[in-house]
Amino acid sequence: SMQFFVALAVCAGALRPGLRGAAAPAADVPIVHAGKAPFDCEYSGIAVAVGVGVALALRKWRQRRVAAGRKSVSILGSTGSVGTQALDVIRSHRENFDVVALAGGRNCELLAEQALEFRPDVVAALRPEDATDVAVILRSTAPDYCPTVMSGPEGQVEVAAWKTADITLTSVVGCAGLLPTVRAIEAGKDIALANKETLIAGGPVIAPLARKAGVQLLPVDSEHSAIFQCLQGSPADAVSKIILTGSGGAFRDMTAEDLKGLPPDQLRDMAVTHPNWSMGAKITVDSNSMMNKGLEVIEAHWLFGMDYDAIEVVVHPQSIVHSAVEFRDSSVIAQLGWPDMRLPVVYALGFPDRLPTTLRHPQTGAMFRLGDVGVLEFRHPDMERFPCLDLAYHAGRMGGTAPAIMSAANEVAVAHVLDGSLSFLDLPQQVVFVLDEAVRAGIIESTPDLAGIVAADAWGRAAMGRRIQSLLGVG
Repeated sequence: SMQFFVALAVCAGALRPGLRGAAAPAADVPIVHAGKAPFDCEYSGIAVAVGVGVALALRKWRQRRVAAGRKSVSILGSTGSVGTQALDVIRSHRENFDVVALAGGRNCELLAEQALEFRPDVVAALRPEDATDVAVILRSTAPDYCPTVMSGPEGQVEVAAWKTADITLTSVVGCAGLLPTVRAIEAGKDIALANKETLIAGGPVIAPLARKAGVQLLPVDSEHSAIFQCLQGSPADAVSKIILTGSGGAFRDMTAEDLKGLPPDQLRDMAVTHPNWSMGAKITVDSNSMMNKGLEVIEAHWLFGMDYDAIEVVVHPQSIVHSAVEFRDSSVIAQLGWPDMRLPVVYALGFPDRLPTTLRHPQTGAMFRLGDVGVLEFRHPDMERFPCLDLAYHAGRMGGTAPAIMSAANEVAVAHVLDGSLSFLDLPQQVVFVLDEAVRAGIIESTPDLAGIVAADAWGRAAMGRRIQSLLGVG
């Protein structure tokens, strides 16, 4: 609109260019900001006066682009598993997406490679030294490409809330993703959510904030994406319950007594091996204990506003039905497909459209055909065999910071299972011990703010660390 271009023209005349507006520096001078905004400009009074007009015009421009089927995407965790798969999806749909901001981890070479391919306006690395390395690679490889390069939490926040982004995919690990997600929501960005802690720990803050800001939380997780897809076109009061499916892991066909009878070495080997697919060590242990499914129950509570009594978990060994919704007329609608993260990614980024995508089986390359799938099994989980699932329901019902403490304590306990200092069978009772300690100490807050959630996460980790040291006779 004319408003947009006039506002930009006035603002451009009122700004004295800093780093981004100046001539490109020499190749050996990295464009790195640690804790600084990417535009280092001085504003005159007229620039401040038109700031609101620019923001409104930019929002309208973004809305027109989205309506035309093209979105600008910001990605947190671009060098991780979900981030790389998201870029793979975008690579296949160049006509639908522009990557405008990237934040990665410590893999500087991969982050620089992604930036060179997608040419975002801003790139953020984890540490200042990583940002320097990325900047040097960019300047030496493509002198004509001059993005802002940042680092640390400030860089993550800048990428999350980047002004031209329509949607922010957040896939960083742990509570480090909380503040960037909050800032993105406050900036009016829709969120493609692949960070579990955002809702497991931060649900009491994130969910009401998203509702207030009028932004969408779009799940990038096979189970929650399945539920989200099944809910489309149905009024909220038509839902009776949601059904989360889980493979049951390595111990799904064993009883609790069978587990106790396993030799310690065999138990540990099974605990770190998944029968269906290869995943990271932590998520594999969580899948085998079904803590991962319990955490997904808490996520589902916040994502879909369902009471815990209306969230059911079903063991489904084949991992073909990703989840289902039961409606009040007794109909059950499910979403099926190969276990491939690219499907929830492309659905979240493209929503409300369904973009043409051909997904083959990750191992065999076969197309999904229902007639070739064979038998599909479903059973109720044995809570005696999977006490972590029952524990997650308990923590979810406690509410407040209880899920944050439980999740943090579990993460530390899993690390000790992996290094052999804690038995897989002892894991649930140690998490219970820490949660009980939190209750006794009055640590659990019922209505926490963001700082309270981060503090609860830190307390849970420290408490489990102390507990493990006590069990090992250390300290």
